[in-house]
Amino acid sequence: MSLHLTMIEKRWALNKPFQISREVTTHAETVICEITDGQFTGRGEAAGVSYDDETVVSIIDQVESVANIIEGGITRDNLQDILPPGGARNSIDCALWDLEAKRSGKTVWQMLGWDPRPVTTVYTVGIATPDVMEADASAHSDYPFIKVKVGLGDPLEQIRAVNAGAPNSAIIIDANQAWTVADLQSYAAPLKEMGVEMIEQPLERGNDESLRDFCSPLPLCADESCATSADLESLKGLYTMVNIKLDKTGGLTEGLKLAEQAVEMGFELMVGNMLGSSLAMAPSFVIAQKCRYVDIDGPLLQAEDCAHAMEYESGRVSVFLPDLWG
Repeated sequence: MSLHLTMIEKRWALNKPFQISREVTTHAETVICEITDGQFTGRGEAAGVSYDDETVVSIIDQVESVANIIEGGITRDNLQDILPPGGARNSIDCALWDLEAKRSGKTVWQMLGWDPRPVTTVYTVGIATPDVMEADASAHSDYPFIKVKVGLGDPLEQIRAVNAGAPNSAIIIDANQAWTVADLQSYAAPLKEMGVEMIEQPLERGNDESLRDFCSPLPLCADESCATSADLESLKGLYTMVNIKLDKTGGLTEGLKLAEQAVEMGFELMVGNMLGSSLAMAPSFVIAQKCRYVDIDGPLLQAEDCAHAMEYESGRVSVFLPDLWG
């Protein structure tokens, strides 16, 4: 049976400008891939990888370049061979998972043989003045975990502010490649004393080997440095955790493979997001079942969400309904 593929551009307004070390974002721009057989429709949402220069336009162009192959019928395994990792493959891969679930009358959990459970997501505090960061943390002090973006300004001052706003929340931080080994040497120990549990992607991607001789007092998590399972071997001995994002892996299929291989190699797992609606978060919720840290708070940072949205309450994320995805 032939398929029909449609790409839909979405622009989700954020509640407020969101700053990390390399950029400020006011909207989440995503694409939704819809694949239908005339009776059932599967959907997948992707934002792409901005630091790899992916945009909504480039994702749509890439999808359209293989649209005839997709519409002729393709398996998820075949998809891995015709598109590289990134937002285009992510949108198609997740749509194919959803379509298979709807065609079979099974949930994604039944397809995988898993028994899902609610998960606890972080709430992310972006870079701002310490008083603004304290107020943001205070407004979300009911969250068990707060993730703090650092890389601009004094991280010790920023964490003091977040601790003041949310004294009972555990803290992880994300430098988004903005630090050097010298920064780690200066900040890691005092951050640990302040209660920080983990540092995500301190160094620029490609400079990871500089960590070889650094004995970190805190666990280090590879984000930008870990896109797919092919990256794992080079990260051994440098990081103890990897952050899986489906826009990086190119979909849930490779995301599951990355998770399995990472655990086999002794890495702990985190799952993250590139913003987007609950439709983008749902496949990541599958990966979240295996993770120590979960960052699927994209819809919380946005002023609106999609239909059949996931339910968030003080960091607790309920199992999504098949009406949303899968």
